[in-house]
Amino acid sequence: MRGGGGGGHPGFRPVDTEAQRRANASAPRIANLGSRVVGLFRPYRWSIVITGVLVIAGAGIAVIPPLLVQRVFDDALFPVDGSAPDLVLLWELVVAMIVLFLLGAGLSVIQTWLTSTVGNRVTGDLRITLFDHLQSMELAFFTRTKTGVIQSRLQNDVGGVAGVLTNTVTSILGSAVTVVASLVAMIIIDWRLTLIAVVIMPFLVFVQRRVGQVRARIAGETQESLSELTSITQETLSVSGILLSKSFNRQRTESARYADENRNQVRLQVRRAMSGQGFFGVVQVIMASVPAIIYLVAGYLITGSADVITAGTIVAFTTVQARLLMPLMSLMRVSLELQTSSALFARIFEYLDLVPAITDPVHAVDVADAPGPQGRIEFRDVVFRYPDAAPDARPTLRGVSFVAEPGQHVAFVGPSGAGKTTVLYLTPRLYEASEGSVLFAGEEVRHLRQASIVDSVGIVSQETYLFHATIRENLRYAKPEATDAELEAACRAANIHHVIVGFEQGYDTVVGERGYRLSGGEKQRIAIARVLLKDPPVLLLDEATSALDTVSERVVQEALDAAARGRTTLTIAHRLSTVIGADVIHVVEAGRIVESGTHAELIAAGGLYAELAAQQLASSRILEAEEALDSED
Repeated sequence: MRGGGGGGHPGFRPVDTEAQRRANASAPRIANLGSRVVGLFRPYRWSIVITGVLVIAGAGIAVIPPLLVQRVFDDALFPVDGSAPDLVLLWELVVAMIVLFLLGAGLSVIQTWLTSTVGNRVTGDLRITLFDHLQSMELAFFTRTKTGVIQSRLQNDVGGVAGVLTNTVTSILGSAVTVVASLVAMIIIDWRLTLIAVVIMPFLVFVQRRVGQVRARIAGETQESLSELTSITQETLSVSGILLSKSFNRQRTESARYADENRNQVRLQVRRAMSGQGFFGVVQVIMASVPAIIYLVAGYLITGSADVITAGTIVAFTTVQARLLMPLMSLMRVSLELQTSSALFARIFEYLDLVPAITDPVHAVDVADAPGPQGRIEFRDVVFRYPDAAPDARPTLRGVSFVAEPGQHVAFVGPSGAGKTTVLYLTPRLYEASEGSVLFAGEEVRHLRQASIVDSVGIVSQETYLFHATIRENLRYAKPEATDAELEAACRAANIHHVIVGFEQGYDTVVGERGYRLSGGEKQRIAIARVLLKDPPVLLLDEATSALDTVSERVVQEALDAAARGRTTLTIAHRLSTVIGADVIHVVEAGRIVESGTHAELIAAGGLYAELAAQQLASSRILEAEEALDSED
């Protein structure tokens, strides 16, 4: 909760003068950060070389017109020998200046195109590289990292350095060349006036730096407010968020929360626009006063020196001097931008330096080349503990051993948190066993290419994920080249085809975000059809019917039974009625398999399974009694 303090506007954050410094200090320390940033430009080095040449040429051309101005005054308009104006020379000088202006403008256009192209391509390459690297991270990384943090690195941090990649390098080079060329031109024109102008520069640089620091602090606070606005938008206007606000009738509250933060953003934007205007006023006064001071000094030099200073010299000098001030202040602004962007680069490279916990060994083989039969799964004394778990914490799995033969249906039941889902995720090596061995087709999964394992496995979970796209596009996610006939066959097998053709748009029906336009049973059956289209030898079912009503469960279960035929199937069941026909049922408790057998054998044994069955039977009887009472009413 934000505190306004001092009776200020509710929700308005006071300026934290150390905010930017703390943000930079909190950034990770990355070795050779500068060289790694430079390395991003290596694929475009020739474009950068050409850009550098254009920048140098443009900066050099920019200081030539003032030198021609000196000749215009001293040789063409007001010749020092007192003769009449030389119109021929005047034409030549004017045409030369116009040609130089055109040439400079042309070089600037080409330089801007090259700079924008290189900068945006480097930004795009960096974004793709980071996205690809995140795709290679193990599942555990995403379960312990907030999605918003990952999105911030990918969007905000990369977007934050885009301006640096696009403009800063050429800005430094262009400003530095312009400063040097201007100083050289000023010395050539008159070294005495140059000393006067240079003495004033440090004060201007100091003022500009202070202004930049104030604006940077407010800019950081503005960015925080903008992030808060974005967060409110994502939370409130998502399907889940809008459903929540409507179900509790909190739309006005959410609108008020957004309006409050929006007012904060508007106020900060105004403060940002007005910050330093007094300083800028002083700078403008000084910049406007420098030529006047030059005129004054020139007057004394003219009256007290044998070396005559001409009008052309004064005009040319003040013209060059005006070109010198802005590049100097630009260099100071760039230094602050580089300080801020270095923290962003450090955060980006911190993620790029993450090493995936699960990788393929050098000599990994495909499942097709494994020695055992396709579809055989074996656990040998498997122990698993999460990497971030406390050293003295109980492992999630302890000494789990079992075998699932090809085509066999193996079910896992037990209390919540017993470790059932972990067994499923260890099978395709989405997690890595801490101890023991997981064998797939007779080969240790660590020796197999993970992509090959995943290609051999189909997963249906209780939280079905569908993209905001058509049913056809969601199905083809499993097999992009699938024909319409293959889609229809998979959907018929999943008992969903007749429902799809009943929609107005059929297979081209857009399902909405996360499939919200479909019922739970329809989403599950589309997910099953998607797995059938993949046609894997192994099927992993993670409580695929636990969130459905009785009618939907029955229909989906029929689709699952059809999908499981001829495949090795590992099922996690919450409702025991869904696994009564399994070949083997393993009862898991506290990370161990405590019972194994068929449904009849486990009931006869009178252990944990029988207890769970009795509890569910009692619950079902209560539900039946409640339904009977409702029907009587």
